[in-house]
Amino acid sequence: MRLRPIAIAALSATLLQACTAGPDFVRPAAPAADRYTSAPQIEKTIASEVPGGEAQHFSSGSKLDAKWWRAFGAPELDALVDEALKANPTVNAADAALRAALENVRAQQGMFWPSISADLNASRNKTAPVLSPALNSSVNPYSLHTAQLQISYPLDVFGGTRRQVESLRAQAEVQRFQLEAARVSLANNVVAAVVQLAALRDQLSALRDVGRLQAEQLEIVRKQFRLGEVAEANVIAQAGALAQTQAQLPALEKQLAQQNDALIALLGKLPGEQATSQFTLAVLHLPQELPMTLPSQLVEQRPDVRAAEAALHAANAQIGVAVAARLPQLTLSASTGSSATHFGDLLTAGTGFWGVAADLAQPIFQGGTLLHRQRAAEANAEQAAAQYRGAVVAAFQNVADTLLALQYDAEGLRASVEAERATRQTFEIARKQLELGDVSPLAVVIAEQAYKQALIARIQAQAARYADTAALFQALGGGWWSENTLAGQQQSDDAKR
Repeated sequence: MRLRPIAIAALSATLLQACTAGPDFVRPAAPAADRYTSAPQIEKTIASEVPGGEAQHFSSGSKLDAKWWRAFGAPELDALVDEALKANPTVNAADAALRAALENVRAQQGMFWPSISADLNASRNKTAPVLSPALNSSVNPYSLHTAQLQISYPLDVFGGTRRQVESLRAQAEVQRFQLEAARVSLANNVVAAVVQLAALRDQLSALRDVGRLQAEQLEIVRKQFRLGEVAEANVIAQAGALAQTQAQLPALEKQLAQQNDALIALLGKLPGEQATSQFTLAVLHLPQELPMTLPSQLVEQRPDVRAAEAALHAANAQIGVAVAARLPQLTLSASTGSSATHFGDLLTAGTGFWGVAADLAQPIFQGGTLLHRQRAAEANAEQAAAQYRGAVVAAFQNVADTLLALQYDAEGLRASVEAERATRQTFEIARKQLELGDVSPLAVVIAEQAYKQALIARIQAQAARYADTAALFQALGGGWWSENTLAGQQQSDDAKR
């Protein structure tokens, strides 16, 4: 069999690679912004004697570590994040989606090669007498055995297949960046859950300490009442303050248990399968050196923005697919084989046959289907472009909000520390004065309430600073690009080749 026409056509197709239908994709330019907020970034310093109150400094253009959570200096936290990244169902699902997308790319790349199939057919036949004999031997009925090799090669003259591969590659990139986004989000969620657990545990501890003080104070007031030094109303007021504190404990314990279950779920486990460590805020260390990505680099580092860009690329390539569908389609085919009345004679002389064909098809009238599909692809590309711009705006807003949150967190924690210190001193003075009979128990109750509220507010402000620090690492992209955190990156590169 001679397949020279197919070889010639393949060479022609290679020479026509530049003839690819549809617009070529051009990456959107990075925003020209030089800052994230309207106000200049300034360093904030708060009381260093309070854990979590250290000054934080922004380092412009510094490297963001892919394992940024290690900056909190808690090995147990590092272990939890690593465990979650391996076992979380959402991340595992995103990883499987990426592998499926890469396989789709490879499957479509198979269209660049000729399709070859083999067929073996055996039949028993009887021809009606009114027809000419089916065989030269005029044997009727007869057996017929046919072995055939078929080759079909649709030439990608106008690049429809190339555009389809391009679109699938871009869709694989979408899945890749969605996986990276899922990993970064998961790490932040684990850190935030640990911070919340630590804050709730510290609040419980603080409330129990306040409750013990209130119980001691109640005994003092009761003794004073028995001696006739104070009225019964003071005893009732002190007992009410203690009861109010005790009533807050179950609600906090419920939140602590539910937050613990939420953290275990992030690890991909059931609530009864694992107990988390007894984190407190004292175990965590506030990162003092914070990276600050240049605004022009943010679109390169945010996985959600990169995913939106890849989706735009895929939609742009689909325009070419739709345009190519309206152009002539050229397919070359060839077949060779053998037919014989006995299976053993298939390879004997005189039984062979072959054929070579070329098919050129041009859509003429499809009821407007192909035209409207092209217009739909163009509209989808416009939609993807708008969604990309929205992702960029949201990314800059996210960073700006986080920077402002850190600034106000520092100011809020400093005020909370000062309020806690002042109310604690007021409470201690009031207790001493009560023992000396200089103030009424009601004054001590008021001081107790103020101290308790200030104590809880300080813990919450401290936790907010930790959580917003973690949120900054996520807002800046999570550092996934600084090391090969994704095995699928190599797979993606292989698919492109």
